[in-house]
Amino acid sequence: MLTTVVGSYPASPQEPSSFSSRLSSFLGSYDPYHAAVEFAVTQQVKAGVNIISTGQVRGDMVEIFAREITGMVWEDGTSKIKGKILPINHSIGAEDVKTALKTAGGISEEFQSGENVLSEGEFNEDARGVKGIITGPTTLVLSSRMEGFYTLEKRDKAIIDLAHALNREAKYLEKAGAAMIQFDEPFLSTGMADIKTAYHAIKIASEGLNVPLAMHVCGDVSQVLGELLKFPVDIVDCEFAGIEKNMEILQNTDLKSKKIGFGCVDTKKEQVESPDEIRTLLERGVKIIGAENMIVDPDCGMRMLPEEAAYKKLKNMTEAAGWLS
Repeated sequence: MLTTVVGSYPASPQEPSSFSSRLSSFLGSYDPYHAAVEFAVTQQVKAGVNIISTGQVRGDMVEIFAREITGMVWEDGTSKIKGKILPINHSIGAEDVKTALKTAGGISEEFQSGENVLSEGEFNEDARGVKGIITGPTTLVLSSRMEGFYTLEKRDKAIIDLAHALNREAKYLEKAGAAMIQFDEPFLSTGMADIKTAYHAIKIASEGLNVPLAMHVCGDVSQVLGELLKFPVDIVDCEFAGIEKNMEILQNTDLKSKKIGFGCVDTKKEQVESPDEIRTLLERGVKIIGAENMIVDPDCGMRMLPEEAAYKKLKNMTEAAGWLS
């Protein structure tokens, strides 16, 4: 079974300690998050994960994008939309993808850039790569205060404009070597989002990409899973360890040729599941939708977990998945 992560990992920025790093800091070129990316990647690779992430170490999933995208700002811990949203001429995450690939490649030569996840239309269970992760346009807009250019009545327009901006970022990540692109859209399970607008936005944001596409929607998706499976992505990723309703809704659901990102460790709890516990949950999934339709990962991001718990959860997850491969 192909294993991956949802995205975030507990890793902290580092203050400059060596002479060269202090000099870089003085000159304004020191990146306190570079080592955090390396640490997150190293832990994921050592845990045996196939498709790793950069660790999303630079901040909250909304903050990372709100700080950079034209028309958006991050003020007082809040994302705000103050002007017309436009694509930017630099990438938000491409350098971290490159760092992740270099770091992972130094540990295992199996990690490659580009299109190595799909082979003749089927997912390669032995693939190794880095996932490029983007907070989805609907979630970014619904997480933001509208101040100025867009009124609440024009919120859908802001979502579509943001989709165009994120499409450029997705292409930057693909060019940097991302083997998969994932859009995070947790708001699609809340009932607050217009599903038709969200669908149109993801279609725009993913246009022209050649790598496999995933969409992560955490929370209770029992009311919307059928609609989510219509989205123009290859993988719909959800929580199954922490939300029993999501498992129940799979029983009679037409997957529409999609793969299911099968969250199998609860990232809201520090308690580490044993490989046997994880295997039992995975076996339930196999009986319902078949192993060939499952991509194995945690329920959600791991940023809020202690480092030791995060690593052990991933290690036990890959061990359990290995038993079923």
